[in-house]
Amino acid sequence: MSSVDWFVLLSSLAFIVGYGTWKTRRNRDLNSYLKGGNGMGWLTIGLSVMATQASAITFISTPGLAYESGMAFVQNYFGLPLALIIVCTVFLPIYYKLKVYTAYEYLEGRFDLKVRLLTAGIFLLQRGLAAGITIYAPAIILSTMLGWNLSFTILMVGILVIIYTVSGGTKAVSLTQKWQMSMILIGMGIAFFILLNRMPDGIGLFESLQIAGASGRMNIVDFSFDLDKRYTFWTGITGGLFLALSYFGTDQSQVQRYLSGKSLKESRMGLIFNAILKIPMQFMILLTGVLVFVFYQFEEHPVLFNRVAVQEVQQSEFANEFKKIEDQHQQFHAEKRKLVQEYVQNPNKSQGALLELDEKGKKIRDEARAVVLKANPDLSSRDSDYVFLTFILNYLPKGIIGLLIAVIISAAMSSTAGEINALASTTMIDYYQRLRKNDLSDKQKVSTSKWLTLAWGILAITFALFAQLVENLIEAVNILGSVFYGTILGIFLVAFFFKKVNSRSVFLGALAAQSAVFAMFFSNQIEISYLLYNVIGCVLVIILSMLIQLGLTGTGILKSPK
Repeated sequence: MSSVDWFVLLSSLAFIVGYGTWKTRRNRDLNSYLKGGNGMGWLTIGLSVMATQASAITFISTPGLAYESGMAFVQNYFGLPLALIIVCTVFLPIYYKLKVYTAYEYLEGRFDLKVRLLTAGIFLLQRGLAAGITIYAPAIILSTMLGWNLSFTILMVGILVIIYTVSGGTKAVSLTQKWQMSMILIGMGIAFFILLNRMPDGIGLFESLQIAGASGRMNIVDFSFDLDKRYTFWTGITGGLFLALSYFGTDQSQVQRYLSGKSLKESRMGLIFNAILKIPMQFMILLTGVLVFVFYQFEEHPVLFNRVAVQEVQQSEFANEFKKIEDQHQQFHAEKRKLVQEYVQNPNKSQGALLELDEKGKKIRDEARAVVLKANPDLSSRDSDYVFLTFILNYLPKGIIGLLIAVIISAAMSSTAGEINALASTTMIDYYQRLRKNDLSDKQKVSTSKWLTLAWGILAITFALFAQLVENLIEAVNILGSVFYGTILGIFLVAFFFKKVNSRSVFLGALAAQSAVFAMFFSNQIEISYLLYNVIGCVLVIILSMLIQLGLTGTGILKSPK
């Protein structure tokens, strides 16, 4: 990067960290530290909620996913607006009425301590792993593309997050996320319009969408009932609904964002803000990836975008085999560019040929990945994660590159800060304070919360330093959530709507349901969309809890437990 880019990058990050630390330097009680003094307005809540969910993975991996396979991933979010309406109607009033610090406090009053600790423990396990991923994912790609040391990149992101999160708690996280999210939206908007401007003469947005559609990249909605497909309308509206309902309604990293609101109304408005804007935002990020795909139909590009992997295979015994694939790719690209130009002149003539050519291109890339893995089995084959960053570094002007790198790092910081803040809150409220026999002073509570925040930050960094991911990064995070979220949501739904089910029944039902989801996930015999694990886990908790209650009482769930 140029000196201008470094200046933009470092000044942006310094402003965010300094602003969050300075504005929240006087937190003296637990309410201020963990709930921001209940002073957040709806816009801050809305942007904070969005920033916690939209990690750096969203802005690195999602465009690459669209480049590789099109717009279908947007269907994952079709259930989100309905989920947020349910959270506003059912979950929020209960949390505000009870004045809880964490979502899991409610479960002790409804059931007992062991159900509260089980649910909080599942959250800590899932979110603790996710916190490491949100640091590692952008770090591995940034270090590869920019030539930075991986450990340095992980430590830089992690330490910056720890500084203002430990210092200012929830308020610092929310205030910095507001600025981070604003910068992210501006940066992605700039990238989108620069991308359109870099298209060849005569290729505007309409022509780009035509080319993308003819190449199978505008497959926005799929109404098929094929369970083998990861993204369909039905998995999005069912599995996506359950995933969003559990995430926004029971995941402390989100609950803590809107519990800091001035009032129930402000928190509801913040969530509705997300219900309205989340799908359009994801759509535009995916569309940016599709436009990158169209751009590379005309512009020369390597057969693989992970240049470190390419350099390693070029220095191995498989160099000649890889060179043949590169030559084949060059010939293919010339053929593809000619055909795309013909399509622009006469869309009806070449549409079928573009789809055939796209399949040929995928086969060439698959062959290249196979050679890379033969040269070094430890090298990742998820090449799509490097597509968007390659475009940023090669085609954006000076200053804008630094801004987009700052966007990616800011996204990593915002989501990680929300996660370790929630992890510390849950550990403090649901375990340390609840199980401790002696009361703590306000000063001791804040001090303990800061130490717990520091500990979770260090654990997240440690996990990131040793992480090895598989698959596309944005999918990896959603898969991890889907394995756990269904069980947590099932426990809360039993608590809300099945008043005759007692604590022992839901405790045993949740353990059995989570074990069943694990067994299905790790089984090689079952192939379903990962979103459906949310539905399966949730439904299993409800059904098993009711059946166990029936067995325990002998008269059914209509009899009140004693």
